[in-house]
Amino acid sequence: MSTPLAAQPIRRLTMSDLKSCADLAEDRSWAREEHRWGLLLSAGTAYGIDDPAGTGLAAVCVVTSYGPMDHPELATIGMLLVAERHARQGLGRRLMNHILQGAGSTQLTLYATPLGRPLYEKLGFTDIGEAETLLGHLRSPEHPPRIATRPASASDLPALVRLDTEVFGADRTHLIARLPAFADRLRVAEEGSTLIGYAAVWPSAGADAIGPLIARDTETAKALICGLVAGSDRPIRTVIDPGHEELLNWLKEHGLNSVTLTTLMTYGDRELPGDRFRRFAPLNMATG
Repeated sequence: MSTPLAAQPIRRLTMSDLKSCADLAEDRSWAREEHRWGLLLSAGTAYGIDDPAGTGLAAVCVVTSYGPMDHPELATIGMLLVAERHARQGLGRRLMNHILQGAGSTQLTLYATPLGRPLYEKLGFTDIGEAETLLGHLRSPEHPPRIATRPASASDLPALVRLDTEVFGADRTHLIARLPAFADRLRVAEEGSTLIGYAAVWPSAGADAIGPLIARDTETAKALICGLVAGSDRPIRTVIDPGHEELLNWLKEHGLNSVTLTTLMTYGDRELPGDRFRRFAPLNMATG
């Protein structure tokens, strides 16, 4: 006899669950994106509930933690998915409560879709701004940004991690160190010998995704984007964090269109650490 769904335990997932995670995403009409699931399962902690019928996962959620391993300062929650056949049975709430109970003093953040936002609000998450996802072919600007960028090299990694930690507000070395292998292209911007920004583009379903994007200012962000897309005929997709209207308008003027709006939320009444002015785009919404 199979275990009833309500009695199925929450378990830690491993890389051996990658296909089941991709299957679940496909079940909810999301792209499979096994490349992204590989990053999430290796850099984050995934929790799942097995389907009692033995047909894979009934629900999944990923937490990516930053800072000291024994006492993370910040964690991003993402990829909360429940199989269509098990929807509206409380599995999403079970997973979220499990994560909240184990978080301790770690600050939690997430990007909420309109569908998920009511649950997160009931659990104590608060809205700190709206993020916008853009998609399209970027037209070359008539007046390209004058800030020079170049491909990142292995020797850039220490400075890149220092800049990322300063801007993000927590150490993400375990995630950033995976970028060279995960991304198709990784670029940096410098002023003299000082790193003032970096950005990556990585393959996703139907488009190249730009993120993370960290830059001293909007002109630097534009220059990094232009450098990443040069020579490519693929559409690009990026998520622009709240407060960057100038970059949003520039991207829309040059061929990108708004496709979705999500809400950036934190648990409790706490501001995110770091410098949101220089944080233009997350790696993706599951990792922040």
